[in-house]
Amino acid sequence: MKVYTRGGDQGETSLVGGERVRKDATRVEAYGAVDELNALLGVVLADLEYEDLCEGLRGIQSTLFDLGAELATPDLEQREERGKSVPRVSEREVAEFEDWIDRMEAELAPLRNFILPGGSRPAALLHLARTICRRAERRVITLAAKEVVGPTAVVYLNRLSDLLFVMARVVNRRSGLAEPTWVGRER
Repeated sequence: MKVYTRGGDQGETSLVGGERVRKDATRVEAYGAVDELNALLGVVLADLEYEDLCEGLRGIQSTLFDLGAELATPDLEQREERGKSVPRVSEREVAEFEDWIDRMEAELAPLRNFILPGGSRPAALLHLARTICRRAERRVITLAAKEVVGPTAVVYLNRLSDLLFVMARVVNRRSGLAEPTWVGRER
């Protein structure tokens, strides 16, 4: 199979099921932001040295790919009724994130200040991933206001951004680096 098809040369792309839409369509923006997050997690993995975190991030990457497929499928319920299933994120993944967050927070001192993105390179990249995750969440919320979206997609992204924040804190702690904290300016 060739990488290029020339099908997008006029600014359109195909959704799951074959429908053609503009590349700036709300649905494409939503799954594109999820794809961008997934790519950045690949960059994080290239620098991250903690295998427990790497293993979890690799699993998240696979689930994000599933979420992208879910978001790229405009007639999800109808396809499922016809026996054409599309992987969906579930409450189980959200619960796993919450468990993981709770375990990691046990390694950390309680938050007493706002944390600034930074510290080690992997931690800074995790903070960047968190912001892209929030953007993906906003794009999915916009899509959900116009079209049907799986009921767990927004919750999954919301909890994932929390997980990425805590993970960045853990990486800095394990690296022996103090977390950069916000210092208010006199006004």
